[in-house]
Amino acid sequence: MSIRTITGDCIVHANGRRDRTQRGRVHVLIKPDDTVLVHDADGYQPVAWLTRPAALSVTTDPLWVVATDGDETIQIETAEEGEVTFREHDASRAGIPVGDCRCGGRLVRTAGEVTCLDCEAAFGLPNGASVTDATCECGLPKFTVDRGETFELCLDYDCGSLREAVTDRFDGEWDCPECGGALDILRRGGLIAGCEAYPDCETGFAIPDGRVVGECECGLPVFETANGRRCLDATCEV
Repeated sequence: MSIRTITGDCIVHANGRRDRTQRGRVHVLIKPDDTVLVHDADGYQPVAWLTRPAALSVTTDPLWVVATDGDETIQIETAEEGEVTFREHDASRAGIPVGDCRCGGRLVRTAGEVTCLDCEAAFGLPNGASVTDATCECGLPKFTVDRGETFELCLDYDCGSLREAVTDRFDGEWDCPECGGALDILRRGGLIAGCEAYPDCETGFAIPDGRVVGECECGLPVFETANGRRCLDATCEV
């Protein structure tokens, strides 16, 4: 990914909700998602912008930028006898540092993913996961996550997946409240405990983010979650 910048004496034409033409020594930022931002020396807000336009065209000799999204258009050109500088800069996501990659680069966490700033390797994280200071034999950091109990796993699912860990621990641990069969751990978007008698019995429950702390009157486990206690069957009152 790259961020493109244009700095210098430009004429900016904005058409749409507010038609106007401006000239000045400005700094134009073109983000990887094609968002165009035009900044001048006054204030923090751009003087013109178009977020994620449907179409973007950029030429540099001569400078000509056209971003269009429906009735909204921004056109940027070099002012007569003006000078501009066009540059491309390597860019990455910015996140919380969480350790080192196997390539030696720094890993950062952004929402549900850990990425390397150097090799751009990416590792998904399950909901509620916390990256720890522990390191796997493969060289990557580990994370902890609660799915019935706390599991510690490597960022690389090839070293062991969350589904494998939960299956090893809880497969067949609970009985189906409808037919009495064992509940198997399955992946259907997220992890679910589904009846082994499927399709004859279609009973299934999404496994919440939390730890098992007891048993419900219905016979299913009770989980301690970030939002309080709940039964595996979310329709039960605990």
